[in-house]
Amino acid sequence: MSLNKGSDELKLVERGEGYLKVRHPQTGNECTIDDTFAEMFPMWVGRILITADTEEWALTAARTATGFASSIIMSPAEAGIEKVVSPNETPDGRPGVIIQIYHSFGYALKAQMVSRIGQCVMTCPTTAAFNAQHETPAKLLRIGKSLSYFGDGFQSRDSFGDRKIWRIPVMEGEFIVERRFAVRRGVAGGMFLILAKDKSSGIASAETAVNVIRKAGEVILPFPGGVCRSGSKVGSMKYKLPASTNHLYCPTLRNVVQESKVPPEVTCVYEIVINGLSLKSVKNAMAEGIRAAMSVPGVLRISSANYGGKLGPHKAVLKEILGL
Repeated sequence: MSLNKGSDELKLVERGEGYLKVRHPQTGNECTIDDTFAEMFPMWVGRILITADTEEWALTAARTATGFASSIIMSPAEAGIEKVVSPNETPDGRPGVIIQIYHSFGYALKAQMVSRIGQCVMTCPTTAAFNAQHETPAKLLRIGKSLSYFGDGFQSRDSFGDRKIWRIPVMEGEFIVERRFAVRRGVAGGMFLILAKDKSSGIASAETAVNVIRKAGEVILPFPGGVCRSGSKVGSMKYKLPASTNHLYCPTLRNVVQESKVPPEVTCVYEIVINGLSLKSVKNAMAEGIRAAMSVPGVLRISSANYGGKLGPHKAVLKEILGL
């Protein structure tokens, strides 16, 4: 049985109880796909376009503005770079980068957007910041007004094409920021696990998946380099913590934890976490990432972690998103 997904054609080798074995068409690598699902939840998301005189400066601002934002468990937000855009796609005809910022609460997201644009974009040479979310926004936030007070009374309102902006005087000249930014409900927590025979094949698989996911559109990968090595579970068995290590997938605990889910031949597990503007975009990115991940020899299993539907209302069943 072959399954066509764009340029990929996955061959189903075996269907067992709780798993499917699939062969990748290009590399011939055989990988087990667990019959499980990722559990996702809604978060408020803002989408910001940063422009600058050069792509390098736009990326510098984007990377700084999305720092310390891997997981809402301990970080003040979840954020990441969505994509680089060409000058003909930006309001001011300069190179641009789109970032996404997520939070569980709307008021907290506004605070994060104000602080990250103010501290990380306005301070960066040559940049401007525009709203990049135009589809059915749930709320319009006056981000630009909050930032305009930095102008100490010398700021001014203006229009830039069809956009309403603030001009804030800075030592370089002016910082242009759109008056209002749209936020709406996005989807967070899409994820899959890569179980590999060793670290080298595991990291190669994760990097391959990340490179493909970054081209999927409308999604971000909030963890460092798009890869998480310290996947967590909700709560803790011993301490009063909101989250702790996912002991079931720690290879060093395979012979310590009776219910370990790490097969004997696996010595490395990586987690890929995806947030997106819609459930469809997250599912698509997961599917593309899994296909890319399983192409690497040494990747033995693809799985996911969930909490029986208690964490969030959205599900992405692995075999379904892959068409198996």
